[in-house]
Amino acid sequence: MSERGLQPDFPDGVARQLATIRGPASEADPAIRDLRQLMWCSIDNDDSRDLDQLTFCEALAHGGHRMLVAIADVDALVRRGSAIDGHARANTTSVYTSARIFPMLPERICTDLTSLNHEQDRLALVTEMTFSAAAELVGSDLYRASVRNKAKLAYDAVSAWIEASGPLPPEASRVEGMAAQLRMQDALAQQLRALRHVQGSLEFQTFQPRAVFEDERVVDIRQQEQNRARQLIEEVMIAANGCTARFLAARGGASLRRVVRSPERWLRIAAVAKEYGETLPAEPSSVALQAFLAKRHRADPLRFPDLSLVIVKLMGRGEYVVETSGSQPLGHFGLAVQAYTHATAPNRRFPDLITLRMLKAALADKPSPYSGAELVALARHCTTQEDAAQKVERQMRKSEAALLLESRLGQRFDAIVTGASSDGVWVRVFSPPAEGKLLSGDTGLRIGDKVRVKLLSTNVERGFIDFALSS
Repeated sequence: MSERGLQPDFPDGVARQLATIRGPASEADPAIRDLRQLMWCSIDNDDSRDLDQLTFCEALAHGGHRMLVAIADVDALVRRGSAIDGHARANTTSVYTSARIFPMLPERICTDLTSLNHEQDRLALVTEMTFSAAAELVGSDLYRASVRNKAKLAYDAVSAWIEASGPLPPEASRVEGMAAQLRMQDALAQQLRALRHVQGSLEFQTFQPRAVFEDERVVDIRQQEQNRARQLIEEVMIAANGCTARFLAARGGASLRRVVRSPERWLRIAAVAKEYGETLPAEPSSVALQAFLAKRHRADPLRFPDLSLVIVKLMGRGEYVVETSGSQPLGHFGLAVQAYTHATAPNRRFPDLITLRMLKAALADKPSPYSGAELVALARHCTTQEDAAQKVERQMRKSEAALLLESRLGQRFDAIVTGASSDGVWVRVFSPPAEGKLLSGDTGLRIGDKVRVKLLSTNVERGFIDFALSS
């Protein structure tokens, strides 16, 4: 982290500020609605403690739905310019590794006092969205509220129940009506997902290994799978982030947007499709690209993660930019949306905290807390720091794999070729899911070839894993 410009430790001023904070924020503002009675729930990773959002859905008479998303009001406790805010502004994001989390905010803040924890009253910013029976957004509103989480749920358990491969999680079964609530949210999310796919939203399946620990030992590495519960939260948050962006645009001011530009390397993407016998149009089209990806996923699910990675790299990275009212939006090519900001994770990402402050100022008819020039500088800084955090996380994943495999030198594995260039050939072994370089026997190999490899060496500190072809 230090090498990449991130601060692994909190400065002394943070501890002094923490000592002055007695409990969660509370305000007597009559504009803050009391929504604690609603059947709110959170769905996150099994080990997540920094809960940023709650969801609630209700059916409407015409067949549509009203979906509410509550976002933790972190700003109510972490004021702009404070020592805690200064560290958050420096790193701009939490850094997640399997062995240790480096939170953007002190744990007492992000996992307790601002986290939307089970059966705790918290202040939140609510995005209320009204959808037609066809899941088209027909209205939205934003306001402050007090909320209470009725069920703290986890992705995998909820998804297993939705897909009829597991029981209703106990945390949900204890709340009368929660099963129906989850079914309703899932059904709406799947409608929203289908609509985005029609508009060209891109569906990737990237390689996301996660180390499994027993005490201090890495004992396994497992691939994190996409599932229905993750899709549920993803769809609802995309919709809420769009409403946030449009709300700020309607107020006439600047806003911090998350964008993925139309790919400059579209011709290279088209050339990749050509290798599979498919023709993409001359101009970038997310609809055509998604049709190609979906076809390849059906035809060859084993190699699809590697194709996904190739396309993701050619598309280019996401970035933060400042957009003003009336300007042509850059949009998010991958999500197939024009108006998109990051606003749903202020405990974990500084851009979301910036947007939260701007929303609260707009609701109170006050000027934006950030000038245009300051926003431009913050957009660049947040992009740089997020890239740095992702590099740290990738490096740690490589080191975890090397640590797990260092006792298995000489063993043989089934693998697939994931990269081939003048720099060398890379392979991904299936069990455990890990990537490394092929040091010998790589003549004539192409991406997608299945091979048998022998583990030659590992370097935990650098995250290197070296293989040779084997019979």
